[in-house]
This record gives sequence, structure tokens and C-alpha cells, in this order.
Amino acid sequence: MSLHRKGRTALVLALVAVVAMAFRVSWNALRDIANAVGADNTAATLYPFVVDGLMALALVATLVLAGRDRTFALRVLGTYTLASLVLNYVHGLVPKLHDAQLDWTRLADWDPANWALVLLATSLPVGSIYFGSDLVAKVLHHRPAPIPASDTNAEKSTEIARNRSTADLPVSTPAPAPVLPVRMPDPVTVDFLKSTPLAKPIPTPAPALLAATERRPVAAESTRTRRATGRVPEVARSARPRRTAAQLLDEARTATADWSDGQVTAEGIRRTVRTSPANARMLRDTLLTERAANTA
Repeated sequence: MSLHRKGRTALVLALVAVVAMAFRVSWNALRDIANAVGADNTAATLYPFVVDGLMALALVATLVLAGRDRTFALRVLGTYTLASLVLNYVHGLVPKLHDAQLDWTRLADWDPANWALVLLATSLPVGSIYFGSDLVAKVLHHRPAPIPASDTNAEKSTEIARNRSTADLPVSTPAPAPVLPVRMPDPVTVDFLKSTPLAKPIPTPAPALLAATERRPVAAESTRTRRATGRVPEVARSARPRRTAAQLLDEARTATADWSDGQVTAEGIRRTVRTSPANARMLRDTLLTERAANTA
């Protein structure tokens, strides 16, 4: 465990050393660029810390933040890295910038390119103020996401299972004792003739009691079969005269006199005349036949 920790510490120290050397190389170029755009000696000395320092701040913010804030920090890091690369590239292309006594000069011979480079060099400090303060605010207000309860329970259960799997005693568990077979007792023969007591005789009732019982009235049994429940008797039904086929046809003609051919259906006739489905179909066919004959 200590060897792993020492390796990580050595890796971090090596990374810090490489970053410090790279900053020293970039510091020289950025200082000359700052002098070329009109900064004094103090401002030119601090100018590399403004550009490369914000890159380090954005890198730390990407390790802390998450979601959209992390994406914003990555964009700031990429933007300032690209800007520092462009300024270092221009410093290598313009030999005049290497003069230590230089106060101001052009960064490019072509006017639009010179204007763009001057705008880039002068806008980086203002951007560092804005983006740097925003990243610091996001880091200070960042709250790490809580660990789900399921993950915590899983870690606890794994730890408990690991502890249970470790033997508490150096001595192994003794073997279980052998189980002896249980012997059942022999069955006992019982003589039912000797053990069963004799039944007592039932006393005969007195003649007077028999005579009183015979004189008691008994309900007469009905020989009439009862009709199954659930069906209404004919007597209880409402008296409604049955209509003949001619009467049904007359009622259907009267009811459908103003109907169109499409409205003359068996279901409509059945509901209007109140008859059976079979009679309704018969009436429909008759009415349609009559209408066809009248039309012809």
C-alpha cells in the first residue's frame, strides 16, 4: 500500500515539474507579446500568469465540477490553451519580438492579421477576470452528488460477507455426532371381546305414552309437484292479445310510411312494432317487396 502511494506522489511531483518548465518557456514568449502591444515591464511580467494561470485554474475546476459546469471549464481551458499557442507561434515568427529593449511593434505585416492578434492579446486579461471569477464561484457553490443508498448497502453487504467468510477460530468445526436409530415399541394385542362392555337394554315406552303419540296431528303430505322457481306463472303475466300477421303488417306499414328504404331494417321494425326478430325480418322483406313493386 505504501509503495502505491509513493508511486502516485512521485508521478504528481514529476507532472508539476514538467508544467513549471513549460510555463517558464511560455512565460518568455507571452512577456514579449505583452511588451509589443504596449504593456510596461510590470504588466508584461504578470501577463503570462494571467493566461497560463487561468489554464491551470480551469484544469482544477474540471476535476471538481460535473455536468454543464465541467463542460464550461473544459471550454475555458481549451480556449486559453489555443490562445497561448497562437501567441507563442507568433513570437517565434517575428524576430523583432526577441529584442529585450523593444517597447512596441507590429505582430504581423498584414493589417487585418495584426489587428486580430492585438485584439487577442489585449482581450485575454479581461477574459481571465470574467472566466476566472465564474469558475471560482462554481467551484465554491458545487455540492458533490450523494452516494446512492443502494451502493452503500452493497458495500456494507460485501464487507459483512467478507467478514463472515473469515474464520474466527483457528480450530476447525468438529464433525457432527452420529444420530442413533430410535427403536419403536412392539405393538400390543388387545382382546376386544373382553375389553368391550356389554350394551344395556333400551327400555320400552309405556302404553299410555304410545297412545298419546298416536293421537298427535301429523301434517299431510302433498302429492302436488311444485313448479321450479324463476319462471313467472301464466296467471301472473299481463294479459296482452296476440296480433295476427295481418295486424303486424298494418302496424309496420303505418310506422314506416315516412321512412326511406335504407331506414327499413329488421331492428328498427322490431323496436317500433315490438315484435320478435323473426317477425321483424318477415315484415322488412314484405315492406321492401311492396315498395319495389310500387316503384316499378
